[in-house]
Amino acid sequence: MTELFETAVEEAKVLKQRPDNDELRALYGLYKQGTVGDVDFDRPGFFDIPGKTKWDAWNKQKGLSKDEAKAAYVKLVEDLKEKYGIDL
Repeated sequence: MTELFETAVEEAKVLKQRPDNDELRALYGLYKQGTVGDVDFDRPGFFDIPGKTKWDAWNKQKGLSKDEAKAAYVKLVEDLKEKYGIDL
């Protein structure tokens, strides 16, 4: 799974079109869950909007094992490759 995950991480960087914000949040949340596990710090404060958005995306994946999150990340990247194409 680790090799597939690492390949998906690289492929996500070379999509022909930037994913929309919901897709980017999903990628971020699954990536963090797959590499770190459950979010391990408090939600950022009111004025840190980007930090709160990232925290929320990560926390949404809470409870998934690292392997489950990595598998979901790989699946999402495959879907995005079909939707947007990839530059190799």
